[in-house]
Amino acid sequence: MNKIGLIISREYTTRVKKKSFLVMSVIGPLLFAAMFVLPAWLASLDSTSEKHIAVIDHTRKYKDAISNTEFMKFTWLDETNENNLKSNFKNMGYDAYVIISDDLLKNPDAVKIYSETPVTIDMKQHVRNDLEKFLEKEKLKSFNIDGLDEIIADINSTKVHVSTIQLGEKGTEKESSTELTMIAAIVFAMLIYFFVLMYGTQVMRGVVEEKTNRIVEVIISSVKPFQLMMGKIIGIAMVALTQFLLWVIFTIIIITGIKFAVFPDGEMPTRMDKQIEVVQAQQGDDENAATNSDFAKEFTKIMEKAQAIDIAGSILAFFFFFIAGYLLYAGLYAAVGAVIDNETDSQQFVMPIIMPLILSIYIAMAAFRDPSSDIAFWFSMIPFTSPIVMMARIPFQIPMWQVILSMAILTVSFIFTTWFAGRIYRTGILMYGKKITYKEIWKWFRYSGK
Repeated sequence: MNKIGLIISREYTTRVKKKSFLVMSVIGPLLFAAMFVLPAWLASLDSTSEKHIAVIDHTRKYKDAISNTEFMKFTWLDETNENNLKSNFKNMGYDAYVIISDDLLKNPDAVKIYSETPVTIDMKQHVRNDLEKFLEKEKLKSFNIDGLDEIIADINSTKVHVSTIQLGEKGTEKESSTELTMIAAIVFAMLIYFFVLMYGTQVMRGVVEEKTNRIVEVIISSVKPFQLMMGKIIGIAMVALTQFLLWVIFTIIIITGIKFAVFPDGEMPTRMDKQIEVVQAQQGDDENAATNSDFAKEFTKIMEKAQAIDIAGSILAFFFFFIAGYLLYAGLYAAVGAVIDNETDSQQFVMPIIMPLILSIYIAMAAFRDPSSDIAFWFSMIPFTSPIVMMARIPFQIPMWQVILSMAILTVSFIFTTWFAGRIYRTGILMYGKKITYKEIWKWFRYSGK
């Protein structure tokens, strides 16, 4: 065990001292914190520039059918201005212009928007939606219904806002967010994918490098091949866990710092209307205070809904599924590194390992939409896909027995996989200059048992 400890120490200290480790340890928390802060900040900004659009209607049927918005102002011009617009619309103070060339009921394609730069999706949708609403009114008017305008206005004013409430065991209620839960599921699933792929590949590269430089011949004169493989796998796993812990700690520090910057008293109001009053009282009613108030509202809203997610439980589950999933794949990556002489020969052996990881991402996408579906359930039990798929399901608080069953299957699987990979590693680590096939690998596995 002392020999394995020395290998673990060597692998760990060598990698944590690299600049790439330090850079990623800083960038990761900033990205995580940005996921909480950026939506609130963007929602509080009104930085969209005002656009002026000219409209020419050859049919003269759609006058003022396109309404102005806060950031889009439409000016209706006579068709005699069309030639001048085509050559000089920028100098005339317009960012774009719209031509309606025919009756839209007969020719729905008779609307064109001209601009020097690509038209934004907001502008295109606004023009289309307003014209469609106008045509709907015209069609309804053909039925000679009394009070039609009032009826349409009443229909259009109907809005429904759906809130999601999560019930606790004692009947407590918390406002949750399907969107935030999905984001958490995506983040945890992608982290598993990212860490397993990145650090599993590091195991393979480390083995290949030592094998190519013939350093391994010196090392295994002092330690057994299986000890070398396990020391390398565990050492790199500790590097990954260290980086993840740094991410968690720094992310909490950054978000807490932002929380105290927005709420100096350290308390976050539970009601949005109270928060507006507090911020307005502290900052005044000027434009800057309004911006701060908007940011505070959005930040409070996001943080309140985030509390409904079992972050602590998700992080603990992440540790298990990362460690077990990493050990499952790292053993296979180590075996591949022992089989090949350089990375260019790794493709045929690495692809079967990567394919389940890629498949896991696609299944996880289905799990985001329906975490209780049959496909999400079964692929969260299959050991080669369960680390990613299960982490995509856990934020949705699935039944605990499913989590425990998946953990048990994954534990048995990584023990078997490590044992299987170790038998191949013992023979392959000293093989040089020979073209390896799967049949040859199977022979090594059988010979190792003798």
